[in-house]
Amino acid sequence: MKLRFLGAAKSVTGSMHAIELNGTRILLDCGLFQGRREESNRRNRNLPFEPESIERVVLSHAHIDHSGNLPNLVKQGYKNSIYSTFATRDLCVTMLKDSAYIQEKDAEYLNKKNERKGLPLIEPLYETDDVEQTLSLFRGIGYHKAFYVSAEAKLTFYDAGHILGSALSVFDIKKNGKNVRLAYIVDLGRKNLPILRDPGMVNGIQFMIIESTYGNRLHQDLSGTEEKLARVVNETVSAGGKIIIPAFSLGRTQEVVYTLHKLQGQGKVPQVKIFVDSPLAVNVTDIFRLHPECFDSETNRMIARDVSPFGSESVRYIRDVEESKKLNRREEPCIIISASGMCESGRILHHLKNNIEDPRTTILVVGFMAMNTLGRRIVQGKEKVKIFGESYRLKAKVEIFDEFSAHADRDELLQYVSNTKGSLEGVFVVHGEEEQSQALAEGIKDLGLRNVLVPDLGEEVTL
Repeated sequence: MKLRFLGAAKSVTGSMHAIELNGTRILLDCGLFQGRREESNRRNRNLPFEPESIERVVLSHAHIDHSGNLPNLVKQGYKNSIYSTFATRDLCVTMLKDSAYIQEKDAEYLNKKNERKGLPLIEPLYETDDVEQTLSLFRGIGYHKAFYVSAEAKLTFYDAGHILGSALSVFDIKKNGKNVRLAYIVDLGRKNLPILRDPGMVNGIQFMIIESTYGNRLHQDLSGTEEKLARVVNETVSAGGKIIIPAFSLGRTQEVVYTLHKLQGQGKVPQVKIFVDSPLAVNVTDIFRLHPECFDSETNRMIARDVSPFGSESVRYIRDVEESKKLNRREEPCIIISASGMCESGRILHHLKNNIEDPRTTILVVGFMAMNTLGRRIVQGKEKVKIFGESYRLKAKVEIFDEFSAHADRDELLQYVSNTKGSLEGVFVVHGEEEQSQALAEGIKDLGLRNVLVPDLGEEVTL
């Protein structure tokens, strides 16, 4: 039995790993690598294996850094099943079509420039037709429903508590008369987050592949999140400013809307308009409503009382681009939640361009910002930042809410490992910048475990 680490090794994006059992290859995730344009294009187009060599794909969740290169895999020849939870399957309908649209538009934009310069034209990484073919390969599986993905490997999904439909993928493998349990703990959520159930605990694990996004960092205590958010909203509204929230369309947007809706209902913040300005976020929110099996008890009680956790009279969901443009001419205080979450593309760039130099504005950061992104530069408090190639002074206030992160922090990750360390024989630390991964690996060793590896990209390990 072998493991190959093909993406998100000593980095955060592009999750992709392979299990090989007597020549049968099972791919864990097939995500888009996101970073500098040239490197991203090279790594995403050139898969590190022959697509026909993959027997099965197991998808942990619908975030693009885990699912976004599936259409390229299919385009290059993969024709077998893709296993995920039902909610992940439904989300991928929207997420992958949106990704294809971006690929097509990016190619169209670059080709106009290349044509003027006499340079070769480029092709999108994949198109909508490739997405349609990919979606036909999905096979939805419920939580706790064991099924065989190969003659030797039985797979069970447990709730990861990370985003809607996210799963911890646990393999029970029969090998030489011995049962081996391998758990793919990527990405692991947190306890007590809004809307979703807490992560499920898996016991009897021999080998674990675990994320390390926050491998050396701690989140703020969740108990004070609502009070802190209320302070930011009240201060900004009193100053006559806008609150600009870059947020991932999947997961983070719904959590922020839920919390703001709750604060307005309790009278802790004024009834200012909340605009969710992202067609993708609107579509994703519709899918949330279809999957109450993923909700925690508090959210289901709200629904039982006929109270929507995703909206009120003050919340407006925007698809139309002209309505989006009108927000930048709006003088009254408001809250604008828009994608992308790392401020690299989409409508959030227009809202930042129009408000970043206004000291009354608050930019509210509610998620992880990867290296070399505009979001990271805003978090770092750079005096000047570039948006659409133009330089702008960062005069807006910047508030950082790590509490909203859907990733477990260092203590939560170590606690998860500790709860199953009695059976653990080896741990592989992935999905984190190298410093974070190495720090988590040292923390795991301090628990008394010695076989802990931070693999290099492309490294192969025999179990």
